[in-house]
Amino acid sequence: MSIFLLVTFLALSALGVPLAIALGLSSVAAIALFTSTPIDLLSQSMFSAMNSFLLVAVPLFILVGVLMERGRVAEKLFDFAEAIVGWLPGGLGHVNVASSVIFGGVSGSSVADIASIGAIEIKAMERHGFPKGYAVGMTLCTSTLSSIIPPSILIVIAGSIANASIGLLLVAGLVPGLFIALTFMVFNHFYAVRYGYSPPKPFNLRLVMTTGLAAILPMLTPVILMIGIVDGYFTPTEAAGIAVLYTLFLSVVLYRTIAPRELPQILIETARTSGTILFIAATAKLAAWVFTYDGLPAKVAGLLGTISSGPTMALVLIFLFLIIVGMFMDAIAAMFILIPVLLPPAVSVGVDPIHFLIVMVITLTLGLITPPVGVCLFAVAQVAKMSLEDVIKGSLAPMSILLGAILALVLFPDLTLGPLRLLGLY
Repeated sequence: MSIFLLVTFLALSALGVPLAIALGLSSVAAIALFTSTPIDLLSQSMFSAMNSFLLVAVPLFILVGVLMERGRVAEKLFDFAEAIVGWLPGGLGHVNVASSVIFGGVSGSSVADIASIGAIEIKAMERHGFPKGYAVGMTLCTSTLSSIIPPSILIVIAGSIANASIGLLLVAGLVPGLFIALTFMVFNHFYAVRYGYSPPKPFNLRLVMTTGLAAILPMLTPVILMIGIVDGYFTPTEAAGIAVLYTLFLSVVLYRTIAPRELPQILIETARTSGTILFIAATAKLAAWVFTYDGLPAKVAGLLGTISSGPTMALVLIFLFLIIVGMFMDAIAAMFILIPVLLPPAVSVGVDPIHFLIVMVITLTLGLITPPVGVCLFAVAQVAKMSLEDVIKGSLAPMSILLGAILALVLFPDLTLGPLRLLGLY
């Protein structure tokens, strides 16, 4: 039954059928052919999947990202990042990393990262002597940080699927995101020193102060959210609503970079993006029911127990599997399908559920930057006006660094769980 569903889904996807429709048709066909379940119960199941307070956070965080992009907040964040790390050897490469970390803490979206500051990062690196291919590759790979650094839309979705604490997951994503950013900066340092790109300029404290004052209000967004969620002042969904109100105040009232007449179009854009994601969520509920009915998680658990000698090896195998999945499937669709299948078996062989979900989210972000369905890959090619082949060629080195950093997170769970235990949260 599960094999029929997966084969049908892959066939329909290969024919160009939208993911949500392909998944829904495959699930309904499998249920109709292999069970006696009344078809009218399927619509009720889809509705119940959407009747979730946690999922309300998804369109709200998407709206925050759109408002930040349209409100031209990215320039302020980039200028501040340049002031704090631009004086280091390989300065603008470090700025590329730091600006993605800062913007990720505001928007939670990799696509928004490229759309907002991608062109700024590429042009600035070129002006300071970096080859365009390297600048584009770094911009593409560092955009994944926006999907890892809280408030990450992917982490919110993963937590809602797994019925895990979204607040805990958001905190758990912070240190791995910063660890990956640090590996990018170490790589960029040695690259720039070796080839003599972007010589350092003196540190300017006054510039840090002035750009920091200009960027401090947008940067308060993740601080307010994380303190509020961790200390229990509000839930992740309520935090998303507060973030929307705060971002509206900055963009419409304070900075006046968004006119009130633009808001209907912004809401329509948010609704379209949210509708795509949540339609996948609704149809994925049916697929998860099929997998459970078919006993697929138990079968996968038995397979993992047979071919792995412990939780680390099991997670390495899942990591390799997710790399392949991410190349051919949207990250959100993959999470809705695979979390119900892979999480119970992984936990049964000793993998920590929080560590598993963080590793899964980070690994699937690779699919955003790899062919053939990498959304960020196509976006950066359009922004940089380069062919996909040239973008991929320039991305190979930073992409290998990203892979190595994720593998380190897989092998050393304390990088993810240690900070949570230190703070007494886990």
